[in-house]
Amino acid sequence: MSVTKEQKQHIRALAGYCCEYCRVAEEDRLSRLQIDHIVPVKHGGKDNTENLCLACLKCNSYKGSNVAALDPHTDDATKLYNPRHQIWAEHFAVNLDGTLTGISPEGRVTILVLRINEDSRVRHRRMAMRLGEYPCQQQQ
Repeated sequence: MSVTKEQKQHIRALAGYCCEYCRVAEEDRLSRLQIDHIVPVKHGGKDNTENLCLACLKCNSYKGSNVAALDPHTDDATKLYNPRHQIWAEHFAVNLDGTLTGISPEGRVTILVLRINEDSRVRHRRMAMRLGEYPCQQQQ
């Protein structure tokens, strides 16, 4: 990865120091959030701002080199949510129990592939919600 220090700082600030997939705050994690290639280099993705986002370790690990999956409602091949070209609130809803619901095909496949509703992650979000610290708000 040949992303510059300046690019990393820009992406981190652009994301508001929040995971752009699950909306967890960096200050709420034990490890620093990571720079993710939205479209992995192996699939032709570039090292430019349009293809970089901030992701927590779990989202980045589960995403890996995935770019799409089958929508569980339609069985159609669907690209994952793209934080540079799509608005988070148009694809995800936060539920009172700490789970996220995909309200679009992209939201549904992203939740599935990134295992966003894994039990430990939901428990963590529920606790952060009680403290008024979730979802992390991205800078506009």
